[in-house]
Amino acid sequence: MQALLPPLFQQGRSDEFARSGKILSLAASPRDDAVAVFASSNGNVQLPQENESSSSQRNIYFARPHDAPTSERRIFVTDTSIIFAAMQKLRSDARARNVDMSEDDTCVRAMNKLTLDYINFCKECCVYCSRDMPRSEPLQFSAEHYRRLYTCFSLFSMLYVPEPGYDSVPVGDELMEWLNVHYVEPTTEEGDHLSSLERPWEDETFWPYLTRAVVRGLSRASSFFLDTLSGHPSPFLQELSKHLMPLVTNHPRLHQFTAERDFAIAARRWHDKVKGLRLELDRVPEDVREDSFENWWGRIDDIVGILEGREEVVKRVCIDLGGDWKEGGASVSEPFLHAVRGTTVLTLLWPSDLVSDLLDEMPPDPTNLEDVVHSAMFLGKPTNVLAEAQRLDIWLAAHLADMMEALDLIDKEPDDSELTLREHYILSYCEYMRSDPGLWRITVDYLCTCGEIGQQMADEVLMRVPLRLQPPKDAADADEESARIRSGTLAGVLKEVNASCYEHKREAVRRMVCRIAAQTFMKENEYGLAVSYCVSAEDWTGLGHVVDRMLDVYITHGPQQYARSAAKIAPSLQTLRAESKANGIFVYRLMFAEAAFDLVSMLREEIAPKSWWAVLLSDAVELLQNSENMFFTSVDATLLLHRLEEIHIRSSQGSADEYLAILARTTKTGGEAHALQRLQVVRLALARYYAKCAVIGVGGRTVVGAVH
Repeated sequence: MQALLPPLFQQGRSDEFARSGKILSLAASPRDDAVAVFASSNGNVQLPQENESSSSQRNIYFARPHDAPTSERRIFVTDTSIIFAAMQKLRSDARARNVDMSEDDTCVRAMNKLTLDYINFCKECCVYCSRDMPRSEPLQFSAEHYRRLYTCFSLFSMLYVPEPGYDSVPVGDELMEWLNVHYVEPTTEEGDHLSSLERPWEDETFWPYLTRAVVRGLSRASSFFLDTLSGHPSPFLQELSKHLMPLVTNHPRLHQFTAERDFAIAARRWHDKVKGLRLELDRVPEDVREDSFENWWGRIDDIVGILEGREEVVKRVCIDLGGDWKEGGASVSEPFLHAVRGTTVLTLLWPSDLVSDLLDEMPPDPTNLEDVVHSAMFLGKPTNVLAEAQRLDIWLAAHLADMMEALDLIDKEPDDSELTLREHYILSYCEYMRSDPGLWRITVDYLCTCGEIGQQMADEVLMRVPLRLQPPKDAADADEESARIRSGTLAGVLKEVNASCYEHKREAVRRMVCRIAAQTFMKENEYGLAVSYCVSAEDWTGLGHVVDRMLDVYITHGPQQYARSAAKIAPSLQTLRAESKANGIFVYRLMFAEAAFDLVSMLREEIAPKSWWAVLLSDAVELLQNSENMFFTSVDATLLLHRLEEIHIRSSQGSADEYLAILARTTKTGGEAHALQRLQVVRLALARYYAKCAVIGVGGRTVVGAVH
């Protein structure tokens, strides 16, 4: 039973905890599958509450349903995700061609290859975990666990994913080969021991070894030890073993023939020879059927019965040898078992319901999940296979379900939860992967294959990925990545999230992530990047906030720092610098004349807010007082004077906050009086400029110079 450590309250004191006004609460982590458990107030103020909580009631307990993948498991999860991605590409191509994957030879051939890829990864991981070698961290799962995945996926491939053209042929040979590869019996050590004896039949393990070798179809081992019986004192046994040897060695196998008809003819002839041997065996007198060590006749009778395919003999022999239902089923069904891939479901054709009968007499071990999964596969019950596979490893259930749906082995229609059976298992696997936030890319890839519900879950994962945009404090290795981001290059986690959104067509999420990035850059005064990401997110409100922040820079830190910030917005302005003589609200661009033209345009067309008019006029003083050039026409000067008069009139009528607030913030005291004093300087400069225009008699600048 699970418990909180240290305990929140002592056993038997739950009533006391409840009377204290506390309840047990939990909060789910937004990043992974962890939950925080803690004591909180129940909100009932009428209940008496203790003034001081115990230290245990102030604890926060963290728990999670899964251990995060580490060590070899993390590599296994990431590597097999590549195969899963290839399977989804195959699905997409099949939809584009409007074909049923289970009926299309190209798709079936590709799925057969992909199942072999899964099998090879399971095998490689099993081999890696079984090596005796120093490791940087302990293994999360044992080699035995990956061996179980290996056996389950290889059996699934053999029975459910035959190559095109082999979907209605006997698979008995393949089944026996699968059994011999994964469950080695008899052992090599037993064979070495018997082969070293001069009269091996005198050893108590001889006949069990020979019988099992015949059961398993190990023709070389069977033939070798049958040949040793040529030295047995019984001439009857010598003759029988001589006739048995070619039957064991030349047992017809389907893979040896190019046509199934030729195989059937050879198998029939072979069975006729077995019948002949049975007649010869029955003619042996009863009084010579034993030697001083064993009833050899009974042993040969069992071997002939196995070759005849007699179910009762195979079952009894397997039980006597300590075998299980798999060994018995493979032995009896070898000539008969077919894998048939239908239009809706795969069925297994066994003689006389062989598997059901076998499992009644030799049931699988309910405590051995591997054995239970195998039995469900043999019975042709895909839904049971998935349920038991989930108990063994959710990875196995998810990837089997992905294959089964494509093969029409399970229902493709959603249930009441609007999820298909495949999606249920894929989403469960995604919950497992969420235990490691670093696997967010793979988790999103899997989620986006599960319809609208999966895509919505993927959106939540993407929006909670830490973008790591802040420059690292003590991580020298990350300096280059940080520099690339701040130079305007899409890099790091932000680039990966953007790529994932693009790949899975999650445009709304991409914009949200860009908004988050823009807010982060704005907090760091990286206004150029903030503007760029606001535009990418089409966040015009956010862009307005960035502009407001930049104008605050002008007010707080002056025109020089503002000009540097403004220059970062457009890459074309990054090489320009703010000039000391005309560095106000406008950025100096090649000529003072252009600055004057921009200022007049902003006032004439009312591009600038009225709250900034006073600031613009104040910064125009240096242009008005330039002794070498006249940058404004008399018409321009008149416009400036009109705007100045509007500011004075509106301010005197009670709208000073609207017209003078920002200019006042740039003065030392921040008061309205000082702002009006600044405007008096503007009035004087305008009066002198206007008088200068009249004296010269040319009206000041009348044409804008061609400087672009």
